[in-house]
Amino acid sequence: MSLRFYYQWIATRTAYIIHLFPHMIGLLPLGFIIGDALGGRLTVNPIQYLTQRTGWFALILLLMTLACTPLNRWLGWKQVMRWRRPLGLYSFGYASLHVAVFVGIDYGLDLSLILQVMTEKRYIIAGLLAFMLLVPLAITSTTGWQRRLRQSWRRLHRLVYPAAILAVIHYLWLSKDPRPALIAGTLLAILLFARIPARQVWQRVVQWRYERTQRQTGARR
Repeated sequence: MSLRFYYQWIATRTAYIIHLFPHMIGLLPLGFIIGDALGGRLTVNPIQYLTQRTGWFALILLLMTLACTPLNRWLGWKQVMRWRRPLGLYSFGYASLHVAVFVGIDYGLDLSLILQVMTEKRYIIAGLLAFMLLVPLAITSTTGWQRRLRQSWRRLHRLVYPAAILAVIHYLWLSKDPRPALIAGTLLAILLFARIPARQVWQRVVQWRYERTQRQTGARR
């Protein structure tokens, strides 16, 4: 067999792995949950376990979704842009499980009780608002919706930013240990800043240095 054949074989397998990577990442948390359930490791409060795990996995995958554009823009990793949609949908899937466990299992679809708890615990309001912002993004994530909405599609999907901020706030308010939420918030801030094009960042730095020099010159006079 020729060297070209081996090169094509490796390239094909690499492309296949790259295509499957977001699905492996997205399904891995579900595997952990199923493994813990089969192994009897759901702790003494399985509902709390499911609520915490699904919410945490949803937040991690949402941060990974937001990391795709900066990785492409700053490092030139174009293949990660193909991961953005599946990672976002997996994040929404775990967020849906998170809400379903909370509303359906923990509170038994008792709307009056849920409304009462919402008035007492502000983190629930932040979490539900984050989930509500993600719903239209998941529905319109297909290429067909992107063609229908055109420029409005991009504006609509900017809702992911306030959704991510609310998700971090939700996690911060409910956590007894704030450190994981603060780490997630720091990562989110870095990712949001990194979405600014390098040229725009450099222009702002140059403008800031110029204005600073002008102020110093004026003060000396």
